[in-house]
Amino acid sequence: MMYSSTFKTLNALKTLNIIDSEANDSHISLGKHRGIPMSIQRFVALIALIILSPILLISMLLIRMESKGNCFFSQDRIGKFGRHFRMYKFRSMYLKTDPLYQEPDLTTNYRDGVCKKYKVDPRTTKVGRFIRKYSIDELPQLFNIVTGDMAFIGPRPGLSAEVDAYPTSALGRLNGIPGLSGLWQVSGRANTDFQTQVELDQRYLNQQSICLDFYILLATVPTVITANGAY
Repeated sequence: MMYSSTFKTLNALKTLNIIDSEANDSHISLGKHRGIPMSIQRFVALIALIILSPILLISMLLIRMESKGNCFFSQDRIGKFGRHFRMYKFRSMYLKTDPLYQEPDLTTNYRDGVCKKYKVDPRTTKVGRFIRKYSIDELPQLFNIVTGDMAFIGPRPGLSAEVDAYPTSALGRLNGIPGLSGLWQVSGRANTDFQTQVELDQRYLNQQSICLDFYILLATVPTVITANGAY
């Protein structure tokens, strides 16, 4: 069932007293960071970039071997309090100038709400499908953490067009530093609809703590390995 992993995650957090089951989640966090200190996160991200450099280099080589274009893809995203920043990823799609590029069929979008998702996206390269499945394409965002634009844990940063289309109830997502992973990612990712994602992000921001950050970091590992909800 679509939301089973979400309920399992929340029930586990309540059992471990990491989140308060009686908390009022309608409260909007005012943006104070109560998770792992950002100075520590930035240092750890720098070390991670060094340790993971062989994986980064191999990914860059494979991307360039399969299709023309830059290995990296940068995109304007919306961060805390609506601030714009450049988010980095490994390129997982053909460029529009590539003969193999195909536009997706908009009728095959399977996710309700603002963010569109396609389980089969013809724009994605073979290497791109693999690095997406195991979240390798997100590793360049460690650089975003080093610069302080992102954190390890937080709401995923939206596109300008997506944020412009947010209902008022979703604006609370912008009250925290965007993250590489988060409560949504370990609760089903793309298998949940946008409204559930909003609720999970706001619950995280309202109950943010160092303990919750560590729990999500640990839960991210099996989520990535099993590719749960990754398309």
